[in-house]
Amino acid sequence: MRRLVPTAVIAGLVAAVVSVLGAQPASAATICDKFGSTRVQNGRYIVQNNVWGADTTQCIETSDSGFRVTQANHNKPTNGAPASYPSIYFGCHYGNCSTNSGLPRQANTSAFTAMRTSVSMSYPGSGTFDAAYDIWFDPTPRTDGQNTGAEIMIWLNRQGSIQPVGSRVATVSIAGGTWDVWFGNIGWNVVSYVRTSTTNSLSFAVDDYYRDAIARGYAQRAWYLTSIQAGFEPWVGGAGLAVNSFSVS
Repeated sequence: MRRLVPTAVIAGLVAAVVSVLGAQPASAATICDKFGSTRVQNGRYIVQNNVWGADTTQCIETSDSGFRVTQANHNKPTNGAPASYPSIYFGCHYGNCSTNSGLPRQANTSAFTAMRTSVSMSYPGSGTFDAAYDIWFDPTPRTDGQNTGAEIMIWLNRQGSIQPVGSRVATVSIAGGTWDVWFGNIGWNVVSYVRTSTTNSLSFAVDDYYRDAIARGYAQRAWYLTSIQAGFEPWVGGAGLAVNSFSVS
């Protein structure tokens, strides 16, 4: 997740975000670099530390199926942006692309509407954070830089006095759950689906949520899916957050 970052700062992040920690096996890499990342499952997915909103230390330990936050010294005000978005993703993020993803992919194709993803997560008993998918769309098939179409966030859990960008506009039933829908624009549309009851796992077709965003006028079929990401936005603490498994098919 990247938002509310000045243009000059974004430019500086583009080069840093492709930093890859390659000295250790992908099955057990420890990453403390702010924008460090590593490839897992022969490059099918990329795990990234992505401390984009703070200078505090954060370390993650990766595995072939996900990652765990082992250190997070964050203490951000809850009325502002989070400290980071440690995550595992499929597709392209600031020029760092997973292997053979087929993304970017236009959302008006049968290949897109057939795409499914699933995640299993674990949460610590303390801290202030959300656990969320971050799914990015752009009007063009770009693989680098900031996407400017729609950012679809799917919050499985939130702890503490935090809320998505914008304001709540509706409540819907999707993928076996009930979700509050939030909308805001920060240079691109941010559509957040916040589960009304916490869950630590989710499996769904990407188009289940994208179709709803289109119906509300927040997204377009002609736009391109660039990445599917799953992870956490911590404001306070964060150690113990974990993605146990993640898949896109």
